[in-house]
This record gives sequence, structure tokens and C-alpha cells, in this order.
Amino acid sequence: MQLETLKIATTDGVRWITVNRPDKLNALSVTTIAELDRAIGDAAGDDDVVAVVITGAGDKAFVAGADIAELHELGPVEAKEFALRGQAVFARIEQLRKPVVAAVNGYALGGGCELAMACHLRVAASNAVFGQPEVKLGLIPGYAGTQRLPRLVGRGRAIEILTTGRNVKADEAERIGLVHRVCEPVALTQVVNELLGQILANGPQAVASCLEAVLNGLDMSFEDGCLLEATLFGVGAGSPEMREGTAAFLEKRKPSFRRR
Repeated sequence: MQLETLKIATTDGVRWITVNRPDKLNALSVTTIAELDRAIGDAAGDDDVVAVVITGAGDKAFVAGADIAELHELGPVEAKEFALRGQAVFARIEQLRKPVVAAVNGYALGGGCELAMACHLRVAASNAVFGQPEVKLGLIPGYAGTQRLPRLVGRGRAIEILTTGRNVKADEAERIGLVHRVCEPVALTQVVNELLGQILANGPQAVASCLEAVLNGLDMSFEDGCLLEATLFGVGAGSPEMREGTAAFLEKRKPSFRRR
């Protein structure tokens, strides 16, 4: 892929996608959103890619928000289309049946916070700062921040963060459930790889089914979510992956799962 604002690298099946606009604190431009869409589509269709990590170039920002110069020029119709486009790309990230980790290495504000929340897991450097400061611009979040934040941290806390527009430092973000792990900046890549190592040691279809059950089940009634879980459980019970996993347990050895 020919990309202007992203860098792509793959190591041991893990596709690293880096937003590469450090001079703009990796702000999300229209071009960046389009390239993210292409990069995620490519990762989804590549059987050699087993997980994805999204991060930002440099040590100051993961993604510091949307490109304000572009926002300033939008009218109501264009702004709605702008929001819907970003929401669709972030939903594609969330719905990927491969683990997606946000490696948050600095500011994750506005669209950057929304991008991190669209990832399945978030690992933050101790200097990371999260926030949805759109109200300070006379706006609200447009990339589903008002929807994902309360699902992660609860309605009351989300309302407080959204309406004050305040920053949330990494330690608080971990405490309220916005991020899963916090580490020193120099250890960020190592901690992300360790987390993915734990996940990728398990059955790949089982991991994919967990993602599907959780992400789709949240939008269903409890009963329908349970039916989805039972269906996926049944599908898994008929797989070679399940045979290997249970046999390895009974034989007191480590399972050897095949990747696609």
C-alpha cells in the first residue's frame, strides 16, 4: 500500500499500524481516516496477520485529536458525513476478528481517545493522557466517543469526562477501566507484546469467537446474547482446535494450535 500518513510493519504475525504525523501530533486527517480503513481491511484479509497494534509516531502523542483546520471548514451536512465516515472506520476496527491493541504513547485526545476505545485492548505509557475535549470547541465527540466511553467507564463518569472536557492521566484511566495496563514509556512495546503473547497462545478461533460474542452481545438482550454464546460454543465444540485443546489438557501438555 502507498500511504501518506501511516507506517505499516509486521513482526511475528502482529501488524503494527503507526499514525505518522508527528509534526501534527498525529492528528486524524481525512486522509488518515481513509488510510486506516485500507490498513484495517488489509489486515483483516491477510491470513498471516494474527493481531493488530495501533500506535502513534514519536513520544508525544498517540493521536492528539482530529485535524482542527479541517473541522473548521465543515458545514452541518459535511460534518455529519465526516462523523459517520470515522464511525464506520472505527467500527471496522472494533469488529475485526483478530485482537487489536492500542499502544498509547502520549496524548490520546478527541478522535485519538475514540480510536483507542475502538481497539479491543489499551496499553498506555505512564505519560499518556486521555480526554474528550470537544466541548471546549463547541462540539461533541463525533467518532462514537459518547457511546463507547460510558460502556467502558460507566454513564456517570463518562458524562463528567465528556461535559468537563478534562484530561484523564494514565493512572486514573487504568483505575476507571479505560485502559488495561500502564507501563513506563520505554517498556510499551514489550508490554504490548507480552499481552499479545498471552492471547495468541490460545486457540485463534476461540479468541475470535470471544470477541464476536462480547461485541455483538452487548447490543442484544441478555437472552439473545446467551443464545449467541451457546451457538458459538457449539461451533467451537466441532472444531479441530477444540479437539487439540482438550486433548492437550488431558495429556498434560501444551496445545499446538494451528493458525490459518
